Amino acid sequence: MAVQEENGQIQIHTENIFPIIKKAVYSGHEVFLRELVSNGVDAISKRRMASMAGDCLEGEDGKIQVRIDREKKTLTISDNGIGMTADEVKRYINQVAFSSAEDFLEKYKQNSEAIIGHFGLGFYSSFMVAERVEISTFSARPDSSAVHWSCDGSPNYSLSEGQRTEAGTDIILHLLEEELEYLEPTRIKTLINTYCDFMAVPVQLEGETINKMNAPWRRSARELDDQDYIDLYRYLYPFQGDPLLWVHLNTDYPYSLQGILFFPKQTGRADWEKGEIKLYCNQVFVSDSIKEVVPRYLLPLRGVLDSPDIPLNVSRSALQTDRRVRSIGQFVSKKVADKLRVLKDESPDQYAEAWDSLAPFVKIGAMEDEKFAEQVSDLILFQTTASTDDNSDVLTANAKSYTTITNYKNRQASENQNRVLYCTDEIAQAGALSLWKSQGAEVIFAETVLDSQFIPWLESQENELTFQRVDSELDRSLQDDQPELSDREGETKGESLRTLVKESLSNDKVTVQVQALKGGADAPAALILLPEQMRRMNDIGALMEQRLPGLPEHHVLLVNQQHPLVEELLKLESGSVVIADGATSPSHQLAVDLAHHLYDLARLAVGGLEPEELGQFQSKATSLMSRLLQQRG
Repeated sequence: MAVQEENGQIQIHTENIFPIIKKAVYSGHEVFLRELVSNGVDAISKRRMASMAGDCLEGEDGKIQVRIDREKKTLTISDNGIGMTADEVKRYINQVAFSSAEDFLEKYKQNSEAIIGHFGLGFYSSFMVAERVEISTFSARPDSSAVHWSCDGSPNYSLSEGQRTEAGTDIILHLLEEELEYLEPTRIKTLINTYCDFMAVPVQLEGETINKMNAPWRRSARELDDQDYIDLYRYLYPFQGDPLLWVHLNTDYPYSLQGILFFPKQTGRADWEKGEIKLYCNQVFVSDSIKEVVPRYLLPLRGVLDSPDIPLNVSRSALQTDRRVRSIGQFVSKKVADKLRVLKDESPDQYAEAWDSLAPFVKIGAMEDEKFAEQVSDLILFQTTASTDDNSDVLTANAKSYTTITNYKNRQASENQNRVLYCTDEIAQAGALSLWKSQGAEVIFAETVLDSQFIPWLESQENELTFQRVDSELDRSLQDDQPELSDREGETKGESLRTLVKESLSNDKVTVQVQALKGGADAPAALILLPEQMRRMNDIGALMEQRLPGLPEHHVLLVNQQHPLVEELLKLESGSVVIADGATSPSHQLAVDLAHHLYDLARLAVGGLEPEELGQFQSKATSLMSRLLQQRG
């Protein structure tokens, strides 16, 4: 059928649609190649389906060809798909498929994010980079004629009989002077790798196939082995090592979604705002920012989600949040929880080994998502001082032991079953930690900044559960209950010590306690105790002011009166220290200074000395040692 030559205007009811397409609709000019190649892949798919139905001739294997002509300053994207008849060109190209162009323009002026991408504007993205666009097409349907269409970016077009002899379509872009970068082969290769890498059709540049084509997430998990997953991860995230584990997603109802998500090994860097998961639509890359699709706590995962059912704006550059998107997010989080449960049940040691990297996702997810919290409630681990020798429910990995809170509680005596002892800094709290451990108490470790929020959340989930830091208070199990003897004035040793220490400190904000601790010389001589609620308030205040928590002004100094150093301090205070020729000398001031030094040592252990005090600490210690030697000499 011959093509009747004609000239006319593209029916868009307004003359300012092209400037909007060029400057406003698409966030980046480079996406024109994605749109044109996607159209070519669609045309190839349509030809395959039509030929199976007997409606057109079956062609060769589909492929997209990109050709560069530097002299003519043209870029051509060709396909061997179903092609178009003259009527189809008029319908699909000349009539921009708006339900109402005026309504579209009005909505766009107010809010570009409200435009849903079902208007068929992909082809028109070519005018962002081209001053003139030609279409040379030949339909695979019987009795068709070649068609040539041309437009200079205005609403005016020309339509005539074309020269193409094989089914398919050429899109010829006469590039603008400021867009000649798209004549560089390396630039085109980069764009193909970015947007078209996993399209099922080969995309060739000057005869060389550039794209990878194979999209593992579109295959069944039964068809893939571990190396297939690892190879995909290495390809998507080069030089990032291998993943910890992965989750294969595949569902057709109530929406279509395929994907593979990877848990990366802990690197100390995680993007909790934008994320690193790549979003595809029918194997076409759309975005690497999908915060609207998956919950925030899963954003630092890596991998691919591919769905044609996620609503995008007209440029595919932004996602629209609706009930379906929220449902997809819930599906993804459930599948992640299911994967973690299977791993813990079937490979507990591997789960424990991966836990330090998994913990941020699981803990933040539990706090932010009630459904997810229910799914992972018994998957949350803490490092523990308990040994696997006597506890079959303790997991081991990397020379560490791990437990759940439920298992921890089951190992405690009935009177302590709702109390969880924990340590946030094994070095700063070493004295208190060793004291509890010496009496057989089990302590868990909560050493991350996240734990300062997670522990109160855990308490809120179970009213009777109480977390007590090892240095918050000491119960009677750690104290020696032997009665004290009084001196001639009726004052006990503990009372004398308290009087001495309070004099040395001259600070009513420090509460001085004197106790006899079990363990003798193995127990600390002095400890800083921070009542749990007071310390938490201090930590919250530091968090709000974005600084590290320091030692609260109000705290407790616990002095162990059974420690040999403290006993010698009392002797020094009473004047019974032997000096030259067996004589004794009163040394009250030296005892006062030593008592204050004991307090400084306790503060040093918990990082409670200010920077300027650290500088003075060494000189004060040196001076005290000199005075002691002089006292004895």
